Amino acid sequence: MYEWNEAIQKMICWIEDRLTDNPSLQEMSAQIGYSPYYCSVKFHEVVGMTIRNYIAGRRLAQATLEIRDTNERILDIAVKYGYSSQEALTRAFASAYGCTPAAYRRDPVPVALSNRQVVFFPEHYVNRGGPTMNRTLLTEAHVRVEHIPEHKYVGIWDKTAGDYCSFFGRHDCDAVCGTIDSMSHVSHPIVTCHTAGWFYDNGTKGYFYGFGVPADYDGAIPDGFEIRAVPASDYLVFFHPPFDYLKDCGEVMKRVEELAWNYDPSTKGYEWNEEACHDYQRHYPEVIGYEVLRPVKRKR
Repeated sequence: MYEWNEAIQKMICWIEDRLTDNPSLQEMSAQIGYSPYYCSVKFHEVVGMTIRNYIAGRRLAQATLEIRDTNERILDIAVKYGYSSQEALTRAFASAYGCTPAAYRRDPVPVALSNRQVVFFPEHYVNRGGPTMNRTLLTEAHVRVEHIPEHKYVGIWDKTAGDYCSFFGRHDCDAVCGTIDSMSHVSHPIVTCHTAGWFYDNGTKGYFYGFGVPADYDGAIPDGFEIRAVPASDYLVFFHPPFDYLKDCGEVMKRVEELAWNYDPSTKGYEWNEEACHDYQRHYPEVIGYEVLRPVKRKR
């Protein structure tokens, strides 16, 4: 039932590795063993856009980041990402973002970058009868102490959302994540882009999503986002090391969150500090694993 999600995800990975080349439909179809026509039809069905439009969006996004983060000539960046001229890149750039590449380089305002698509999820892996979890790769959740200095957080706070899925059931994932990606150059070194979490409002627990910035940040705030100051605090970090996202994500998150929401901080000489700070969530399965951070202060 989900074999096409997996096949299209493989195609997406193949495209992402070749954005500076000229990937052809014939070559891509050979990677997954179906005809070019059928691949084109199913890609549109699963992803919601044509292969041509997907590649164009991702090339423009990568070109935008290079315009922002490097000193390469705009002409060279245009050619690198398949544009026939600097003017062709400028037309695409202005159409997407309302400004020229040169103006953006001088003042990199928030824009909604086209995201790398994810269409194959852990539940697909399980539901299609794939191999069971390899328990030897899993460990119990652990806890450590981490200090996060004073900073600010730019994000969307949703009182009615309780987690990632419910949050993005109410917000446009591509627009939100693409805008956050465009702000990576100003993000905090610890509270980085796509760090999410939970907050409390009069006893009600909500979910937020965005990125941290230094405490002295006074730059642009994307439309629909707000900025809040967060004081310095120690955090108890409940974590599981890197794991296989498709096979083990559900079990890892369950183990970490069960420990996080039932932990007694007094065993380490702390008490919760959630009236001043909020809980953070880091989810980078293949890099750091999964972490839930809860703010604490020393017991009196």
